[in-house]
Amino acid sequence: MVQFLNQIKSLASKLNKQSNMFDENFSFKVLKEDGVARLGKIFTHRGLIDTPTFMTVGTQGTVKAAFIDDVILTGAQIILSNTYHLMIRPGVERIKRVGGLHQFMNCKLPILTDSGGFQIMSLSKLVKIDEKIGATFNSHIDGKKFILSPEESIKIQKDLNSDIVMVLDECPKLTNDKKSISKSLNLSINWAKRSKDAFGNDKKKALFGIVQGGIYKDLRLESLEGLKDINFDGYALGGLAVGESQKQMFKVLDEISIYLPKNKPRYLMGVGTPSDILGAVKCGIDMFDCVMPTRAGRTGLAFTWEGRINLKNAKYKNDDSPINKNMKIRNLNLYSKSYINHLINSNEILASMIITMNNIYFYQELMNNIRESIKNNNFDKFYNKYVDII
Repeated sequence: MVQFLNQIKSLASKLNKQSNMFDENFSFKVLKEDGVARLGKIFTHRGLIDTPTFMTVGTQGTVKAAFIDDVILTGAQIILSNTYHLMIRPGVERIKRVGGLHQFMNCKLPILTDSGGFQIMSLSKLVKIDEKIGATFNSHIDGKKFILSPEESIKIQKDLNSDIVMVLDECPKLTNDKKSISKSLNLSINWAKRSKDAFGNDKKKALFGIVQGGIYKDLRLESLEGLKDINFDGYALGGLAVGESQKQMFKVLDEISIYLPKNKPRYLMGVGTPSDILGAVKCGIDMFDCVMPTRAGRTGLAFTWEGRINLKNAKYKNDDSPINKNMKIRNLNLYSKSYINHLINSNEILASMIITMNNIYFYQELMNNIRESIKNNNFDKFYNKYVDII
């Protein structure tokens, strides 16, 4: 942990220099393997990303309850934003006008944008899917009608000027209807090809394909082979963390990981809890994102190395210890659990800010320790020590 603190202290001062240093095209390199777990680096013209990595979620061009500079101080090297939400509000033209999302939200880090496929499924009550036209749906904000095709999704992401772009896919809800999943899979492969054609050739950016297929190995492999034929810069696993059990998710990862290209980054979308991440790293996954650390922070739930704690609970009224004594960003290690409990019960915004920063810091510390354990050939020992605690 001391080593991690020293690393993040120097990160802010190096960031401006770093942004000028990297003129390289997008690339990925595996540096070390410990079993199936991988240590690697993603190279972008905006900076390096050490993997396994956790992408803090800034869905609408902001990480809720946090300044982007503070997020960077936690050790974050990349964030995620969402095409669907930014398309609806504030609108792409408003962001394009200032040069893209980095300028709009004052973020120097690389940004990955999701394509919007998952939100079309999860947020829109009435969706009409047409293989040629795309997805026709109504905004969850004001009911306004939108059409999102593979070409339009890529155009929007180009206008946002994100560094890693995702293909538009159809993310089916959890179902045991294999025929339905197979039909959706074929549509997604068609859309992936159209997304690749629309993306063109931009070596400074990356385009990731999304493997679908539910919990069925044969469908997952069919989807993957179709995407490999198209050839993407990275491969994401979608349609997981949508209601299946953790055991089912790990089974899918175990079954497909050996077939994923070794020289491309592997991204498990929308995952997850610390134990989800540990288990997925054990299956060879490189990239993660989830709203959990920030959403939990706004509900009073803090992640610690001793387990999760709910600071709403009355037992913290007279607890004068900090959540994490090592969390020195903005001197957050000086705020007691007693004080934070008071802030929560008083509906003060500062409670969300403190706990959110703690959780973002914890997730980045977790990823750093995972990387160190792989580097030192003791990931299994680290996994066994913490998987049932955190």
